[in-house]
Amino acid sequence: MTATDHGGGRLLAISDLHSGYADNRALIERMAPESDEDWLLVAGDVAETVSDIRRCLKTLTGRFRKVVWAPGNHELWTHPSDTVTLRGVDRYAHLVEVCRELGVTTPEDPYPIWQGPDGPVAVAPLFLLYDYSFLPEGCATKDEGLAYAHGTGVVCNDESLLHPDPYPSREAWCRARVAETERRLSALPDDLPMVLVNHYPLHRHPTEVLWYPEFAMWCGTRLTADWHRRFRAAAVVYGHLHIPRTTYHEGVRFEEVSVGYPREWQKRQGPPGTLRRIL
Repeated sequence: MTATDHGGGRLLAISDLHSGYADNRALIERMAPESDEDWLLVAGDVAETVSDIRRCLKTLTGRFRKVVWAPGNHELWTHPSDTVTLRGVDRYAHLVEVCRELGVTTPEDPYPIWQGPDGPVAVAPLFLLYDYSFLPEGCATKDEGLAYAHGTGVVCNDESLLHPDPYPSREAWCRARVAETERRLSALPDDLPMVLVNHYPLHRHPTEVLWYPEFAMWCGTRLTADWHRRFRAAAVVYGHLHIPRTTYHEGVRFEEVSVGYPREWQKRQGPPGTLRRIL
């Protein structure tokens, strides 16, 4: 379940690169490690098309000792502009093969062991999706939550672009992914700390600052609410919210590391595209 890989540098992280934007591509061109031993964790939303995903990850693998990828919802979209028309599980499997061709570690590979100064830790890229359990206040079911979201006009594009085939729903796919990932994480040594890397936050608390709270429905699952403690997380790395910040929950550090869209950068104090040092 794990593969030892001696990394004496830093464990850096980024997400939501959205490399289809010219300004974002310019940021990616400037991204560089601090040493030849640095690893880069990429927590999803590299791009919408397979060609853009491949191009971006190829650039990064040429610079960092190891690149670790967890998929975001945008990679899983069957986008009208993409020549690859695969859907659901088949699309994800295709992306895994693209990553393996490039030497990128995916959620389907043995978890690598980072042996840096703060190590050893297992680095676990996760693919878990969401199950609509982060409901808006006052809503008791998915249908009520979706009705509320449609009423406000805040509806994730996943509803038309992210297909769960062959699963009957995105939440069914989520439950299957959670069960399989839970099995793999539980098989790791009890004394081995982990860095958990997922596109979505593993706990709901980071969504409390969303401008549109109803969007939380597309941001994770309650099934992972205790994983940061249960699986000995040294840190939890995620993106998706486009609100880069550091929070602590029950003594565990949560790092939102997204780049986001150019229109969002002006709202932030620091420069966009800065790699976050995790360990």
